[in-house]
Amino acid sequence: MAVAAKKYDGARFRYLLDRVEVLGPVFMAPAILYMVALLGLPFVLAIYFSLTNLTINNIQTGFSFVGLANFVELFRDSIFRQALRNTLIFAIASQLLAMILGQVTALILMQDFRGKAIVRVMIMLPWAVPIALGVLGWKWMYDSLYSIINWTLRAFHILGPGQWPQWLGTSNLAMISITIVHAWKSFPFVAVIILGAMTSIPQDIIDAARVDGAGFWRQTFQVNLPIVAPIVSVGVIFGTVFAFTDMSVVWLLTKGGPVNSTHVLGSYAFQVGIVSGDIGQGAAISLFLVPILMVAMVLTLRAMRRREL
Repeated sequence: MAVAAKKYDGARFRYLLDRVEVLGPVFMAPAILYMVALLGLPFVLAIYFSLTNLTINNIQTGFSFVGLANFVELFRDSIFRQALRNTLIFAIASQLLAMILGQVTALILMQDFRGKAIVRVMIMLPWAVPIALGVLGWKWMYDSLYSIINWTLRAFHILGPGQWPQWLGTSNLAMISITIVHAWKSFPFVAVIILGAMTSIPQDIIDAARVDGAGFWRQTFQVNLPIVAPIVSVGVIFGTVFAFTDMSVVWLLTKGGPVNSTHVLGSYAFQVGIVSGDIGQGAAISLFLVPILMVAMVLTLRAMRRREL
């Protein structure tokens, strides 16, 4: 009887694992625990710290609740307002540039030519190589004395004898420089998504468009892009999140300089919260990314839903 009961329990357990309503939560549990541990808890702590006057100095002696004082103080901070503007400019401009480069790259890789496999590997390098190595190369190209960009422009007589742009030493040029570097790092990801989406278009649709007399531009914008738009929108969401939250390019290239003119919210939060030790103020700065990203995601998802309808 005992053996029969054990066999029955084992069969019942296997039957439970075959049920979708049981197996689904079991498979989802590790991902949910991961998100709660590495995203949920830090987010709750950031909200708590942003409502206190916590700093490195009073972390042991004691800190107090200050309510929304940190957020009110931020709007009086000119550097924060500049960082907020820079975040929007940096994210939108770099994403638009990455989308254009990714689209062009995908169209090129759709063609048949010699060395196509090597070109694909080379194009993926900016996205695959560690950002520190890539930025090191760009920092040399932007160097105030030995900039290969400036020497090339002078060799083609685009720059005159007295012209020598300081790419990382001038506020406007520094913003352009970090935007270009981020777009350079991001466009392979966009190109792979667009390429994968375009290769999934049925050949009979492309043939029908050609029979109807659609040229390259008409086929691209009136046939291909509307079909792949839902897939590309997913890539836009990921790229937008990466652009808004990225601080590595800014910190490695300029550290927010010159004179705090290239700070984005991520780099400024790091400088205030970690480097300067004002944890409460740094947490308040970092939380400003949440509503911005929520608005961007809602708008993108609504646009995707309208296309599907």
